[in-house]
Amino acid sequence: MESIVAKSLELQRQAHHLLFLEDDAPMYSDVFTRQNGAVLSLSNELYSLWRAAGSITPEEEADVCLSLLMGYNATIYDDGDKQARIQEVLDRCWHVLERLPSSLLKVRLLTYCYAEVYDDGLAEEAHAIMDGWRKDSLAPEEREMIELLRGIEENPYPWVEVEE
Repeated sequence: MESIVAKSLELQRQAHHLLFLEDDAPMYSDVFTRQNGAVLSLSNELYSLWRAAGSITPEEEADVCLSLLMGYNATIYDDGDKQARIQEVLDRCWHVLERLPSSLLKVRLLTYCYAEVYDDGLAEEAHAIMDGWRKDSLAPEEREMIELLRGIEENPYPWVEVEE
């Protein structure tokens, strides 16, 4: 199962880079296009591996689901079945989330699921876990998730209707 775990972590890394443009440097359109294609390709590859995978732990499956949600969210391309794949991942997330202990991984998965469906229960559960974190010693990943969830809640585009 190492290949699915390794691909999952690589997809998270690449998708994170596209979603947050970490170096804060301008990105040329050809580089952006190439990276989007690479992330979509890796997402589809991981999706196929995941579908063919036998038994994996809830944590491994949560990592794969998180990676796929991040990867598909980060890409501008759609081969025609991207939304169906996202829905299948979300359907699996509902089962996986029940089996995960309160952890950063669970908060990350809850947050990315919330970003897809805007179900307030998901955000509330993520907040309940984050409320248990020590605010004076947050890890960078914890701080990032607090900011990400807040940003999604404050800016729920594309689900908000703009009044004219």
